[in-house]
Amino acid sequence: MAGTYSQLYIQVVFAVKGRKNLISKEWRNELHKYISGIIKEKQQKPIIVNGVADHIHCFIGLKPTMPISDLVRDIKNNSSKFINERGFVEGKFQWQEGYGVFSYAHSQIDKVYNYILNQEEHHRKQTFKEEYLAFLKKFEVEHKEEFLFDWLE
Repeated sequence: MAGTYSQLYIQVVFAVKGRKNLISKEWRNELHKYISGIIKEKQQKPIIVNGVADHIHCFIGLKPTMPISDLVRDIKNNSSKFINERGFVEGKFQWQEGYGVFSYAHSQIDKVYNYILNQEEHHRKQTFKEEYLAFLKKFEVEHKEEFLFDWLE
C-alpha cells in the first residue's frame, strides 16, 4: 500500500489586538514555548516561534491533514487564554482577527529561521506594517488595505 508523503513549510504572522505593545520581554519566551507546544500538540512541527511586543511569527512544518485556519485558530485561542490566565497583562488580552500565512521551499528553511530569530534587530529598521506589506507584495497576495491589521502609526 502506498503512503502519503509531504514537506510543507509555512510562516504564520499575527498581531496583538489594536497592535498594542503588550507582549513583554519578561514573559515573551514563555509565550513562544507555549505556542510551540500548541503546534506540537496538533501533530505539527514548530521550527521557530518568535516575535516582538506587538506580533508573532510561527514557522511550521505542516502536515496536509491539518487545515491552516484550524491550526491558527487553536494557536491564537489557546495562547490568549494562557496569557489571560497568568495575568501577564492588565485587562483582557486578545489577538487581532486575521493572519498572514506564507509558504516556503525546503531550501529556504535556514533563511526563514534566521529572519524570525532576529525579529528585534529586524524591527529596528522596519515597522511591522512595512514588513507585512512587503510579505504581501513578495508573495503576490491580493489584498485590500482596509482589511489588514489595525496599524499603529
